[in-house]
Amino acid sequence: MTKTTRARYTLDFKLEAVRLVKGGQSMAATAKILAIAEQTLHNWIKADREGKLQGAGSKPVSPEQMEIARLRAELARVKMGRDILGKATAYFAKERGGSTPGSSAIGSTGRCRWPARCWASSTCSAGRSWLGR
Repeated sequence: MTKTTRARYTLDFKLEAVRLVKGGQSMAATAKILAIAEQTLHNWIKADREGKLQGAGSKPVSPEQMEIARLRAELARVKMGRDILGKATAYFAKERGGSTPGSSAIGSTGRCRWPARCWASSTCSAGRSWLGR
């Protein structure tokens, strides 16, 4: 039988987690990003409200470690935003029946999807020539 040790979190880590939730991020998303239990995060928020939030205290945290924690949290927020934007782009592209970036300008019908763009020039946006068909 092996004995498991409890994870010990620094005060800065706890304060950053609480700040994320106070900043509008959901508790479930924050807990998932930081790989902690939702109940643990709830307890930290409650302790912060009461002014009793304390860190592990066993090890002093270097400025480099604090910067790494801050950058990890920022990266997690940026990744979440990127994922949301990607899903929104796909949703609206599907809804409009249009194409997503990187897809061909020629639809399944073999016609250009954006003929209005092509009328002013001799080639369409897909690179086909109007004059030499």
